[in-house]
Amino acid sequence: MTGNNASAFVRFKGVEKSYDGLKTVVKRLDLDIAQGEFLTLLGPSGSGKTTSLMMLAGFETPTQGQIFLEGQAIESVPAHRRGIGMVFQNYALFPHMTVAQNMAFPLQVRRMPRAEIETRVKKALEMVRLGTLANRYPSQLSGGQQQRIALARALIFEPKLVLMDEPLGALDKQLREQMQLEIRHLHRDLGLTVVFVTHDQAEALTLSDRVAIFNDGVIQQVDTPQALYERPANTFIARFMGDTNVLPGVLGSFSAERCQVRLDQGEQLFARTTPGLASGSKASLSIRSERVILDGDARYDSRLAGRIEECIYLGDHVRVRLNVAGNDDFNVKVPIAQMQPHWREGHRLPVCWHSADASALNAMSA
Repeated sequence: MTGNNASAFVRFKGVEKSYDGLKTVVKRLDLDIAQGEFLTLLGPSGSGKTTSLMMLAGFETPTQGQIFLEGQAIESVPAHRRGIGMVFQNYALFPHMTVAQNMAFPLQVRRMPRAEIETRVKKALEMVRLGTLANRYPSQLSGGQQQRIALARALIFEPKLVLMDEPLGALDKQLREQMQLEIRHLHRDLGLTVVFVTHDQAEALTLSDRVAIFNDGVIQQVDTPQALYERPANTFIARFMGDTNVLPGVLGSFSAERCQVRLDQGEQLFARTTPGLASGSKASLSIRSERVILDGDARYDSRLAGRIEECIYLGDHVRVRLNVAGNDDFNVKVPIAQMQPHWREGHRLPVCWHSADASALNAMSA
């Protein structure tokens, strides 16, 4: 949740960050994170998500505001005394140390007895299913194995909180998806509190209990993955959280649940209402590309004329790009089994959807 929750496990209160005194890269950040939650900070490059993580880790200092961990302000607490585990994209393993030595290092820093260190190293390696690799060096491991070691090392001293900064960014697609499952299972099995930074929308949807979407140093919306995808607060979020079609227009009559949008070329359609809209204001109608049906029947209450511009084969589906309501970049995902042989460039046909699947959104970011 955002807002003021005194019982939050992690709390950002009015936090701002500027490196030069001119540009504020994080603006008035208020954010509460519950114990045991998996929260992802998601946004484009330069949006402020990594800076927020680094302030929580202790590697950056807020220009103003406070950060609390278990109710205690930690801005003046050094990073190594915050009890926080950290996983980086580049693994940050010591190349001259074996896997076991890398794992033992954070425990040695805490002056833990040797016998307990050996026990914890063995247990942590078994947790990530790499118990046979204790005597290898990082250069002898694959990228996925190195990332598992880095993850286990962050967990070995049983931290209060685990922070992950683009930890899967260097992995290929298949290995990245495997590691997403590893992280999900560790979060669930160990009851970890995790703050995870990524610019990958699919990764955020897969892993998170909640997602905080950043843009230009400001959190645009914090919610569950499903709510962000199905009920975005504005056009920026709709576009950032997946493939969507945005048709500009003006808001007409509306109620708390349903409103009318008059498109720029005069077509009038209905959509779900979102907060902050006013009759006569500029708005955008947003409809996900997988919710659009080509050449649909009367069951669909929203219908526009379309002309196919391009068909792109993508394995399990075809992306059909059309000109619709003056927009020549209107995309529809068509499952292979539903693709018709006569749907080719220049073909005209209706594009249809249920109005309940469309949202009327503020045209600008929040």
